[in-house]
Amino acid sequence: MIFEYKVAIYRESMLGSLFLGASKVDPLKFTTFLNKNGADGWEVVTMEREVRRMLLFFSREAFLVVMKKEKAA
Repeated sequence: MIFEYKVAIYRESMLGSLFLGASKVDPLKFTTFLNKNGADGWEVVTMEREVRRMLLFFSREAFLVVMKKEKAA
């Protein structure tokens, strides 16, 4: 089998970081994102959580998601 891979960075908007000082990923929106990709045939291989700095004083949570699906012949 031959697979194709996709890397997606999922993060929330900057507004939460600007108003609250930090922004975390909404679990319901992240679940919707994963289910939408799963419906398209993508399977999560691995994911990594990271906290990114934004505008020096603010931080924003993000997920790096690696997905794969079987390549159509």
